[in-house]
Amino acid sequence: EPGNYYFEFYECASGFGGYHREEVEIQGQYKDFFFHYDSMVDKPNIYLYPEETIEVDVNIVFPHGGRLRTSIPEYGDGWHITVEPSGIIDGQYDCLFYESLQPDYGQYEAGWVVAQDQLEGFFRNNMALTGFNQKEIDDFIEYWIPRLTEYPYYAIYPQYNDELEEMIKLEFSEQPANLIRLIYSVRGLETGNLTLDEAVIPAFNRDGFTVAEWGVILKQ
Repeated sequence: EPGNYYFEFYECASGFGGYHREEVEIQGQYKDFFFHYDSMVDKPNIYLYPEETIEVDVNIVFPHGGRLRTSIPEYGDGWHITVEPSGIIDGQYDCLFYESLQPDYGQYEAGWVVAQDQLEGFFRNNMALTGFNQKEIDDFIEYWIPRLTEYPYYAIYPQYNDELEEMIKLEFSEQPANLIRLIYSVRGLETGNLTLDEAVIPAFNRDGFTVAEWGVILKQ
């Protein structure tokens, strides 16, 4: 009958399962439940290129809940950093690094299916078309290509600014002129038969104060 009920859910899809107890109002004879499973965003790197040396605060906000698991430099209550036009942060870091766990609001209709032995060429070309520079691409390749070897094919779903705003927002005390964000959701495949819609790469440019971010969500 209608009323308020407590439901207990166990979420295990992300690998960080646990019980969650929620109070739910039932107004009719049934109620539909929709779940956005948490996903781990692995090794996102944030690169900043101001036109002159600046002090800037960078904050991470999770619109639908989430948490940081690690960060370099230490995030604390936010990053309070000095950045040079070359991208050097606090005189020693090339980028801001973090890993986080949050509900997955990504899109899984458009993307590409790529053979494992073609991944490096694919990522180099795709990231260049998106607007990343050579160093940013090299950093991605150095870290991720040795880790994507388990399957003969991979489905790759790009999450751009619009999708990421639903999961992980970046806030700046000085707003960049251009913000390039790309998190690849990657799922291993045994065959290359999966058909996906063609992904449209948004137009980005790097004029003025530019911030670029890449990362990966490994889907099981």
